[in-house]
Amino acid sequence: MPVAISKRDYSLIGEENKHALERGLASAQWYASPIPRKRMKELMQRRDGPAIFHTLLWFALLAVTGYIAYRTWGTWWCVPAFIAYGTLYGSVSDSRWHECGHGTAFKTPWMNDVVYQIACFMVLRQPTTWRWSHTRHHTDTIIVGRDPEIAAPRPPDLVGMALGLFSLKSGPRELRKLFLHVFGKLDAEEATFIPKEELWKVFLTARIWVLIYAAVIALAFAKHTILPLLYVGLPSFYGAWLLSVFGFTQHAGLAEDVLDHRLNCRTVYMNPILRYLYWNMNYHVEHHMFPMVPYHALPALHAEMKDDAPPAYSGLLDAYREIIPALWKQTKDPTYYVRRQLPPHATPFPASMPAAKSA
Repeated sequence: MPVAISKRDYSLIGEENKHALERGLASAQWYASPIPRKRMKELMQRRDGPAIFHTLLWFALLAVTGYIAYRTWGTWWCVPAFIAYGTLYGSVSDSRWHECGHGTAFKTPWMNDVVYQIACFMVLRQPTTWRWSHTRHHTDTIIVGRDPEIAAPRPPDLVGMALGLFSLKSGPRELRKLFLHVFGKLDAEEATFIPKEELWKVFLTARIWVLIYAAVIALAFAKHTILPLLYVGLPSFYGAWLLSVFGFTQHAGLAEDVLDHRLNCRTVYMNPILRYLYWNMNYHVEHHMFPMVPYHALPALHAEMKDDAPPAYSGLLDAYREIIPALWKQTKDPTYYVRRQLPPHATPFPASMPAAKSA
């Protein structure tokens, strides 16, 4: 018999939120692979050096590609230059806001804060809002009704996901929230995870961002050219394609409502260039299980816990060979998901889980 297609309520203010609380899935205790305390302390050591080098290289690449795009403006050579610039701006900034938001990229706090603010602007994610949204994402990863960052609800919106390659779905949504914040308002879901004492930061940042965008638009009109917008603003859209390619590997098609990151996250091996662009977020099981481990230590963390986790995917193609069929099946059967297989000697789920506690 055909499966009736029904959609769960993925909002943070509906019945699924209540069910998650009742089932003890909200703010619950998650499984963590056993790693000796001494080794974990070593892995959690923060350092400025790697992030300073990687950030300066990122800014240098932005400057070089941006300069080439300017010098070749009016010829077809500007197209690949702007693609490179836009990708560095609208996609590579995603992993930078993410790691600096965790406060682990740099050892020095103000360095995390500065890069976080810059990267948030580039990727069109308001810093205070997304700091608290991402905190909830880690607390309740892929728990329906609790996690505000579920990128592939069931049944998946394949058209919307395709539009996401150029931020044509999330971008307008973020701009709508931006203008709400300019006028001192929140949407109903944001009010569930942003503390009241942080609201002034939300509203102030939104007003600063709008002033910046207004200045860039005014400059474009004054100079009778779209060039200023190709450098600031539009790259958040035309440069977002790699962000989506990376992002869907994290959780798409995997289990919902489980308290084990080995079952709802993917680790995907990538080459050194992609790992630089993504700041090692391809080690996503490891990152979710131990979010205070800096990005530069995630490969070492992977080596410590890989025998307690499903095998990593050999690359992006390997991951998408699973993701695309899974999403297609979910359009017809929303109950379908990829069941990750733990190694025979790994601690099993759910027997491994401590009793869940309610929020």
